[in-house]
Amino acid sequence: MTDAELLQKKLAFIETCVQELRTWSDPASIATDLREERFAAHTLQLAIQAAIDVASHIVSSDRLGEPETNRQLFDLLARAGWLEPGLADTMRKMAGFRNIVGHGYQSVDKAILADIVVHRLGDLLDFVATIRNRQGGPSGS
Repeated sequence: MTDAELLQKKLAFIETCVQELRTWSDPASIATDLREERFAAHTLQLAIQAAIDVASHIVSSDRLGEPETNRQLFDLLARAGWLEPGLADTMRKMAGFRNIVGHGYQSVDKAILADIVVHRLGDLLDFVATIRNRQGGPSGS
């Protein structure tokens, strides 16, 4: 059974991370300011990890399958009707970005990081709203 309280805490945390990025981040400085780059990259990493945690919890509790990767969690959610295919694709890409930041597979492309902060934070909020709507909880901000 899905733990609604756990999901709501994770979803609220994603919203907090997005709000912090929108309030405190200076995307124009990411290319030249190490502190700004790290703040943006790691705050995004935390938000994306929370989304992965939500996806993992739902996949496990609803017995949607056995994913081999975090990216596959979002495919399973789409297959089960939790996410639209486009949002699932976006979240797969976010999981890949989180892997780059979290595991140091390669250096973070500062232009991509800035683009995510400027143009893609709404995708995380779309994920929050979609999960909440499915759960019957309050809508995201």
